Amino acid sequence: MVASIYPFFAWCERTWLCKEITVHESIFPALETIHLFGLVLLLGTILILSLRLLGLLMPRQPTPNLARALGRYTALGLAIMLPSGVLMFVATAVRCYSNTSFWVKMCFLATALVFHFSYFKKALRLPDSQNSRLRGRLAAFGALFLWFGVGASGRSIGFFG
Repeated sequence: MVASIYPFFAWCERTWLCKEITVHESIFPALETIHLFGLVLLLGTILILSLRLLGLLMPRQPTPNLARALGRYTALGLAIMLPSGVLMFVATAVRCYSNTSFWVKMCFLATALVFHFSYFKKALRLPDSQNSRLRGRLAAFGALFLWFGVGASGRSIGFFG
């Protein structure tokens, strides 16, 4: 027997937090703005690092040095994006349950996080002499595909069910 997770989604919309977010009509749009800011910050750093791994940007800048310099901004983007996303979810949980775009986004997000903290980070730490072109390209294309997939599927949540 497969247990449904719908009761959890319904419970989220009965919490005091959901009520606070939905009672004040300016909170949800503010959360969306904050969430998008975090996503842009994250995507901006991922784009720069990926273009470096592809050899299209800053070819003389060692990849590990660039990754260290941008690391705090990537982390800040995640630190802004994840909690604001949870708050938006709490306010719309029941609608999210039956929204295909939401589930696609969650799949992209889970995969992007695992990929980011494993393969991508490893490729960024390797000196350019040890980072094969194939490994760097796979890391770059994988990160771009997954993180832009998070953004695109997230954007479609309001348009597609």
